[in-house]
Amino acid sequence: MAIPDHIRANFETLLRAARNGDLALMECTDASNGIPRYVLAAVQRDDGGEYLFTPFGHLAEGNPYEAYHPPE
Repeated sequence: MAIPDHIRANFETLLRAARNGDLALMECTDASNGIPRYVLAAVQRDDGGEYLFTPFGHLAEGNPYEAYHPPE
């Protein structure tokens, strides 16, 4: 299955943030169930100096090798 363009663009943004040292690991609350999640986010500043966080996804709980199957 081909990776959609918008997913690839998000990944490129994530790589750019990593190269620039603009990544954060944040504890957030899952909006659907209230469970704490550890979220990987890109960090930037707006014109007023406020930090803006763009979440990319949460880290897998437990053993990620048990949570996912590789592509075939």
